[in-house]
Amino acid sequence: MNASVPTTAETLRSALGGLLDGLPPKQATAAVERLIANYRGTTPTNAPVLRDRSDVAAYAAYRMPATFEAVRSALDGLAEAAPQWTPGSHVDVGGGTGAATWAVDATWDGPRETAVLDWAEPALALGKELAALSSSEVLRAADWRRAVIGSGITLPEADLVTVSYVLGELTPQARRAVVAEAARAGQAVVLIEPGTPEGYLRIREARDQLIEAGLRVAAPCPHDGTCPIEVGQDWCHFSARVSRSSLHRQIKGGSLPYEDEKFSYVAATRFPTEPAASRITRRPQIRKGLVLLDLCGPEGTGLTRATVTKRHGDLYKAARDAEWGQEWPPSAP
Repeated sequence: MNASVPTTAETLRSALGGLLDGLPPKQATAAVERLIANYRGTTPTNAPVLRDRSDVAAYAAYRMPATFEAVRSALDGLAEAAPQWTPGSHVDVGGGTGAATWAVDATWDGPRETAVLDWAEPALALGKELAALSSSEVLRAADWRRAVIGSGITLPEADLVTVSYVLGELTPQARRAVVAEAARAGQAVVLIEPGTPEGYLRIREARDQLIEAGLRVAAPCPHDGTCPIEVGQDWCHFSARVSRSSLHRQIKGGSLPYEDEKFSYVAATRFPTEPAASRITRRPQIRKGLVLLDLCGPEGTGLTRATVTKRHGDLYKAARDAEWGQEWPPSAP
């Protein structure tokens, strides 16, 4: 694991800090609000959502930190399941300004060949500009390529393929084509979507497709069986903490210096991994003398709730420090 994660995040925030120089605040706010409405819409598009540099700069400043943290959390799940594995090549599908590329660089040391594919040339140009501000040789040497993300896409083979916050923009046919091509090209595939019921359903569908293609689930699921969640009753998602920028505060208001990014994901591989025995699927509930953990466990056990009390000794201490999305019980240090 790369020990420079804070440095990577800080470098990204610093690089994003100058993006909106010269762009009137009202214009930046209007661009972000329009883009958010588009991304939250239910009608897939066959054209890039990011149209020009103003769109890209506003959206990157607003969304890149959250995307970075969500993708990094998902990659942590893969890294924990495959602790001896390091990707020597990475293809980021629909990568835009490169948040997932930064997250991969924060998770594993190089060297690594990296290609970012997107259909919006302004996003690619700005992503390359941001990467040039990094001290990472991997980021600075990344290949930024224009490509139509959808049916007919052809990906270069790679150790790792990421597709983050893209599937919801595609028609069902294009979505299946992208997932199928990611499964063909990647030794490991990580898909991330917003942590909404709709985002979860897209991940659930893609998970089934990856398994059908011969990959095995590494995270977050402890198994390759049918998801035990009853559709319409609940959804599987996790949370990553994100420092709020001035643009976040300007658009959303509020005084907190952070917000929580909700996301759903699946990581699957063609090589053996060690998935978690169980996964914490909700924020732990700490009560006086006990901790309640909602868990997804081995195939056939479904969703369960564990009660950990002081009588459990060190396990109780671990439960009090446990986080949403973490494997349970925790691995030995």
